[in-house]
Amino acid sequence: MTVDTVAVRVRGLWKRFGEQTAVAGIDLDLPAGRFIGLVGPNGAGKTTTLSMLTGLLRPDAGTVEVVGHDLWHDPTEVKARIGVLPEGLRLFERLSGRELLAYTGRLRGLPGAEVDKRATQLLDVLDLAGAQHKLVVDYSTGMRKKIGLAAALLHNPEILFLDEPFEGVDPVSAQTIRGVLERYTASGATVVFSSHVMELVESLCDWVAVMAAGRIRAHGPLAEVRGAAPSLQQAFLELVGAHGRAAVSDLDWLGGGAR
Repeated sequence: MTVDTVAVRVRGLWKRFGEQTAVAGIDLDLPAGRFIGLVGPNGAGKTTTLSMLTGLLRPDAGTVEVVGHDLWHDPTEVKARIGVLPEGLRLFERLSGRELLAYTGRLRGLPGAEVDKRATQLLDVLDLAGAQHKLVVDYSTGMRKKIGLAAALLHNPEILFLDEPFEGVDPVSAQTIRGVLERYTASGATVVFSSHVMELVESLCDWVAVMAAGRIRAHGPLAEVRGAAPSLQQAFLELVGAHGRAAVSDLDWLGGGAR
């Protein structure tokens, strides 16, 4: 893929849950070979959008094309080309880390010897070799994120979708995950990850889409979305209208021992 290739094309995507509209008719072209951040406040619709882009949730309306294949008309072809680390990651907890990777690899149709080789390399790079025979149920949050990332990368997908991959992860594990993702995108692959931590997105991503209230407020190269603002955080606050909310100074009764 070249940088100008569209990795994911979204048109008219809607999702409602009862009376609540989670995603309100978004159109978006995500470029291939980029480190893409989908950013927004909690409740913006990021997880719902990623779930629809990866086939985990069927939209009420709209289309999703992944590397030129319609997600809902050709799901097998699409899912062979993507890796997913979803929110609230659920793993086979009674398997060891190595057994989980072996099982995932065989489900993907990889030869046993190739699965073993890739699993060994991923376990080493992600600093899980010492815990490879421990049950996943005994893994810490950071370890679970790393073994989930290993499982998502095992078949060498073209596009990797990550929902809050650094949430609850210690700094050492976060640095390890970051290094693996940077190596992955340097090879020409695409990462799409959601976050509400602007500093993290600004340090990792070269392309961003800002989401609020189920809509895309801005998208494009990081520098373009940031514009004249001193940081992505400042640009983000202006885009989502945070300055119109009640001021913290209104809480004049808080603190100082007052009752």
